[in-house]
Amino acid sequence: MLIIAGSDSGGGAGIQGDIKAVTMLGGYAATAITAITVQNTLGVHGVYPLPLDLIEAQARAVLDDIGADAIKTGMLGSVEVVECVAALIDTSAAPAIVDPVMIAKGGASLLDERAIDTVRRLMIPRAALLTPNAPEAEALTGLRVEDVDGQRRAGEALLALGARAVLMKGGHVPGETVIDVLLTPTGETLLEGPRVETTSTHGTGCTLASACAAGLAKGLPLEQAVAEAWAYVAEAIRRAPGLGKGHGPLDHGWLLRDRK
Repeated sequence: MLIIAGSDSGGGAGIQGDIKAVTMLGGYAATAITAITVQNTLGVHGVYPLPLDLIEAQARAVLDDIGADAIKTGMLGSVEVVECVAALIDTSAAPAIVDPVMIAKGGASLLDERAIDTVRRLMIPRAALLTPNAPEAEALTGLRVEDVDGQRRAGEALLALGARAVLMKGGHVPGETVIDVLLTPTGETLLEGPRVETTSTHGTGCTLASACAAGLAKGLPLEQAVAEAWAYVAEAIRRAPGLGKGHGPLDHGWLLRDRK
């Protein structure tokens, strides 16, 4: 599969987290990097976007030779990059898993405010699966997301904008239980588990979207791909190694150790 996203020098999110998740779940990850970020568990200290022609050249090199059974997008950053990536998606028959990355765990903006409407217009209609958290869904729909009913309303609005399926993540919604809501035109599936009290949640969204993409690339039905991805991420949070002084990374490799 092809991952189009920014890099994370701390290794927990972005391209680095994506590659780990896809590999652990039995997929093959190829990449087109949109930006180099300077970050660690304490936050994002610098963002250096790559030229559009370089982003496109990376993606074309992969698609024209290796191919892709799924395309996962993460940090895009600007109107121009969103437009470029939307055009690239149109050249492939692979399903697009769109993680509308807007804000880093530490609060740094990863998407130009002017690009939000472009994501709404160009990326949502191309998404076989859209994976917003509550703040991202609020920005895209204008609806408040404070509980499961809010997740449903926002998810239905995103379906109406053209997404074929929406996984409304519940990590930002208060409560002792974390509930994610998978919505499709034919119904909904709830995925829920106890909230883990931890600061090691850096890269959770990137990892979940890539894990879903890995399942879809292998040909799993949507509900099964999402359920397996959700279980993988939940355990990765529980086993987080506690690295760094801020928002630490997950344990992407727990499956590898369990298989020994």
